[in-house]
Amino acid sequence: MAKQINTYITGTGGFLPELRIGNDHFLENEFMFPTGQVQTKATKDIVAKFEEITGILERPYAEDMNTSDMAIEAARKAIEDAGVDPETIDQIILAHNFGNVIVEDNFYDLVPNLAARVKGGLGIKNPFCIAYDILFGCPGWLQGVLQGHSYIQSGMAKKVLVIGADTVAKVVEPHDIDSMLFSDGAGAVVLEAKEESTSGGVLAQKALSRCEEELEYLSLGPSYNKALQGQGWYLKMEGKKVFRFAYEYMPDLISDCLKENDLQLKDVKYILFHQANEKMLNLIVDKLMGMWGHPKETKFNIPFNIHRVGNNSVATIPVLMDELVHGKMKGYEPPQKGDLIIFASVGAGMHINCMIYQY
Repeated sequence: MAKQINTYITGTGGFLPELRIGNDHFLENEFMFPTGQVQTKATKDIVAKFEEITGILERPYAEDMNTSDMAIEAARKAIEDAGVDPETIDQIILAHNFGNVIVEDNFYDLVPNLAARVKGGLGIKNPFCIAYDILFGCPGWLQGVLQGHSYIQSGMAKKVLVIGADTVAKVVEPHDIDSMLFSDGAGAVVLEAKEESTSGGVLAQKALSRCEEELEYLSLGPSYNKALQGQGWYLKMEGKKVFRFAYEYMPDLISDCLKENDLQLKDVKYILFHQANEKMLNLIVDKLMGMWGHPKETKFNIPFNIHRVGNNSVATIPVLMDELVHGKMKGYEPPQKGDLIIFASVGAGMHINCMIYQY
């Protein structure tokens, strides 16, 4: 039987800062509307409602580390887990959104690119290990995996290190309710080519970009506090529109990806979503189940770590996967050979992507 090249994730690594911030941290905040008017609802009620909707109880904050620092730590763990020689890595792909954030100056440091800093930090001397960044909103890490897979399939690479890292908590302002969503962290995987007679690893993928009226659902903007305007730019999100966008398009994209590759939802062991908002993800799952004729009560494996990790953008899925693979997700067994896993994410652009993977 003729053999084919499959792309497998052979190592995972995650890094979360030690400092954890609970929701009571925000009780002293003065939340404002985009107009600059102070929110009339009591802050404790705002925080309680936020917790009910998002499921977030605490989140990690980076103090003395920046994005590339965390990326190096996650990458080291993934390389060690895969058992590969770093000098044999062909590409380092690093997904992020803000570079290294210099908080004091509200400055986003992108030169040199962060993947190059990771290569330097890992001490990789091989000049043919190419290190580059991608910007694709929260789905950036998954898009990096798909890009690495494409290079492996083309024969241009055999080993690819893909990292997602962000210090999102450094680019939000205390007057914005959405500041409670975001956190810091990094996750990484090693992709390797394997010659086999059957299919395995990355089986299928699908993505979309809608950049018309959806273009600025997430963007950078001035503080809601007019006294601070002109002093920097912060991450801004039209939360309800992002919620509706994800609910409208993500179930269809996942469903189409399955059908186009003759796969069934019932055969999937896990769905690893970008950890953005627990209520939103539960509704997406309900809709997806309905599309495949499964009742909402159907038990399905949707691991969540958003309660203690929050939304650290491109890092959420690789951190979640690292925890799952290494048995750190209470109530979820590590995936076994042959298990089907769906990865799916949504974010600024607006972009959505998904991947079907056989462990």
